[in-house]
Amino acid sequence: MSVSLRVASWNIHKGVGSDRRRDLERTARVIAELGADLVCLQEADRRFGDRAGLLDLDALRSDCGLVAVPVDASGPMSHGWHGNLILVREGIEMRHVRPLSLPGLEPRGALVAELRTAGRPLRVIGAHFGLLPRSRRAQARTILDRIDEMEPHPTLLMGDLNEWRTGPSSPLAPFLRHFRPSHAPRSFPAPLPVLPLDRVMVGPVGELHDIAAHASALARKASDHLPVTARLVLP
Repeated sequence: MSVSLRVASWNIHKGVGSDRRRDLERTARVIAELGADLVCLQEADRRFGDRAGLLDLDALRSDCGLVAVPVDASGPMSHGWHGNLILVREGIEMRHVRPLSLPGLEPRGALVAELRTAGRPLRVIGAHFGLLPRSRRAQARTILDRIDEMEPHPTLLMGDLNEWRTGPSSPLAPFLRHFRPSHAPRSFPAPLPVLPLDRVMVGPVGELHDIAAHASALARKASDHLPVTARLVLP
């Protein structure tokens, strides 16, 4: 019997919306709208200083049933790693999480979480790629190198990959060695999206269905990116 999960990725822009207001309660309401079992967030921590986390994790747990995957390598005030945060629905087993520094001129990173759902292993990678194409290509290869070092498991990659191109010339082309091609909906800028910067991919097994940008009225105001959602089916 297959297992189906609703998944989502969203760059929350530190809670600052298209109206230039920081409203973290609004951010939390959009997360609740997604109704997801797995969520990868980007820019969930302050970038400088103590890199403190911005969300009320206790409220997300009580209101949405979502629990933050703990990251030991972060600062004491941080939610995640380089702003990346993974939320999982209560009942999904968290086994291990590994922070991964990504190469490039900007400080970027990814989280690699080993989970089990319905008794089956699932690897989830939440990432935020850089603004330079050569950095994005190197960051994709770094993630693939880490996957090659690990046991083979279904792997779900989600994040703001800052890349709109597809095909062999894309900096994301190395991912085709492991991940299946998937639809990339337009997600940026949120009020009138024209670029597919936010991605959801799975490989080497598993299927993604109903990939879409979550374009509610609230989501269009809550960040400069729209959330991207999908239904993951594991065989």
